Amino acid sequence: MGNLKGLSPVIRQAPREFALHTGAQLSLETTLSPRPTSYYVNRMLLRVSERRRRQRGFSLIELLIVIAIILVILSIALPQMGKARMHSQEMAAIAEVRTINQAEVQYQSQFGQYATSLTQLGPPNSAGAAEGPQNAGLIPANLAGGSASGYNFTITQTPTGYAVTAIPKTFGSTGRRTFYSDQSAIIRENWGQEPASAQSSEIK
Repeated sequence: MGNLKGLSPVIRQAPREFALHTGAQLSLETTLSPRPTSYYVNRMLLRVSERRRRQRGFSLIELLIVIAIILVILSIALPQMGKARMHSQEMAAIAEVRTINQAEVQYQSQFGQYATSLTQLGPPNSAGAAEGPQNAGLIPANLAGGSASGYNFTITQTPTGYAVTAIPKTFGSTGRRTFYSDQSAIIRENWGQEPASAQSSEIK
């Protein structure tokens, strides 16, 4: 300690600069200066606070860039998601038409004729009621109500049997195709808002 007092201010300052980013600065300054310890603690806390402020968060430009990238991704992904959803609903509607065809075969086997409405193929209206020609219980209640998988379904009587049609609830949103089938069990489709018919293309 006595040797350090005899040195010039420049020489005494050198060790302090050398120890700037080490834990020795506080100890050295406390030894060479009469300042209270709280002074050095406050300086250290201030430096930590400044360092955290510099490292905290994104700048406005960085946030704008991130938002722009997200918007570009959404503009590409959302239309594809919509198409995939419609395709899924169309596949479900085709499956529902097949279900109706199978129910019509069973209905004809039990009652000797084809059902002329979806209600006749559906379950009884009240719990515990017996099944019969008016409520055969061959298809789910929602399908018997005429709506399922984003499509509306109808059955009409024809001279040779029956015809079932499926039309999207909202064309271009819940589906892009309409479907048709009859007692032949062949399912046909039409790409457009016009209902498919017996002359429409067969789904292979």
